[in-house]
Amino acid sequence: MLTQIFEQSLEQFFQREAQNILSGVSERNLCSRLAIPLETITHQNGLSTYYADTEYNRKQNGRVKTMLDDDMQVINITCDLILHSRGEVMARDNLIAIEMKKSERPEEEKASDRARLRTLTKASFDDVWSFDGQTHPEHVCGYEVGYFIELDKDNNYYSVQQFQNGQFISEFKGSFGL
Repeated sequence: MLTQIFEQSLEQFFQREAQNILSGVSERNLCSRLAIPLETITHQNGLSTYYADTEYNRKQNGRVKTMLDDDMQVINITCDLILHSRGEVMARDNLIAIEMKKSERPEEEKASDRARLRTLTKASFDDVWSFDGQTHPEHVCGYEVGYFIELDKDNNYYSVQQFQNGQFISEFKGSFGL
């Protein structure tokens, strides 16, 4: 169901925001515009306790969200757009994590976003944290699915990479605004 929700949201986003994308507005603006159909379609599919939040960086007790990098260092994390229950649904809090980049951005930034999605979609990280549905994990994890969206406004083109369980799963591509 989450894949269907995401794909419907993305379709509406491209229908409504093609001119916005082509004008070169910021990724933050574009993510906030994608959040609108994402939350609406999520609610229409019976998941009314979930929120689509851009640049959300808080976890339990108002603390800043963190994750562990490959060197086991704690780093603060802010994902471009997430679909989550804000901690209200313990058994299934984190549904979708989305990172978005324009095609002209440096490849290092894109690689960093993909690495973040791999980490966010893991159920655990070398047994350092766990998500048991009863207590919040110390570090962010457990997103059911992650998407990396790359937008190429010069060619009216996009690609989407899907991540689950810490792994790249698939990719699809298309055009918008033609």
